[in-house]
Amino acid sequence: MAFVVYVCGAKEKLRRISKLHVSALVAAACTSVVKLAFMKIVAVIPARLASMRLPRKMLREINGKPLAVWVYQAVRASTLLDDVIIATDSEEILAACKTHQCKARMTSNKHRSGTERVHEVSQLVEADVYINVQGDEPMIRASHIDALAALMKNPDIPVGTLKTPAAPEDIANPNAVKVVADANGRALYFSRCTIPYDRDGSHPKYFKHLGIYAYRKPSLERFVALPESALERAERLEQLRFLENGIPIYVAETAFDSIGVDTEEDLQRVTALLSRQ
Repeated sequence: MAFVVYVCGAKEKLRRISKLHVSALVAAACTSVVKLAFMKIVAVIPARLASMRLPRKMLREINGKPLAVWVYQAVRASTLLDDVIIATDSEEILAACKTHQCKARMTSNKHRSGTERVHEVSQLVEADVYINVQGDEPMIRASHIDALAALMKNPDIPVGTLKTPAAPEDIANPNAVKVVADANGRALYFSRCTIPYDRDGSHPKYFKHLGIYAYRKPSLERFVALPESALERAERLEQLRFLENGIPIYVAETAFDSIGVDTEEDLQRVTALLSRQ
């Protein structure tokens, strides 16, 4: 049985449209809405072989698997990702990825930062959002990825990252980067120093920055086109290049800390934790 839909035509005539035709129109409209809402997210794990404090750490094994593979498998646990790619400059890392069935790409050995390596991948793989996960973060969780993805649903956010309440031992630790943000979640500054400074003993809440980022492609393009900034050079924190050049970074909070593997002690700690899982 057909039902009547009244449509104003050139001569104000009434047209009869079958229920099937209207259903097709509604389905097409719904499909368009879904496509508008869909956000393709690709995670990139920069993994270079050379490392200063812990040599060849990407290939250091934890319970029989290289560190980079642990990170890849942890990131793949997120159901919101369309793809996960290890971006490396090493044939050895590439071979290890093949052995453990991890998707990987060779990238330039001239990159000075993980962000530059993510940018190279963005030239080859199209996405709405690129998530940069450090290759030495085997304790990364799917919830970290999901929190960043939720943040980037706002199309006005060019760069996103995460923070977590700082443990007492991290507040004064220069290896634990701190972040302060405004009331809207926009980062004001990142530092290895203790920020904010508690002058009058008011006991402010301290937040540790987690080294995972989400970018839109134009932000990556701007980053690689800019020279290293003075603050970036002073703190050795590449995210300061964004802030110093007026590119906002928004910060989402997570209850879950992560552990970066930078030293032999870090590796032992992470190995013990992962052995319990």
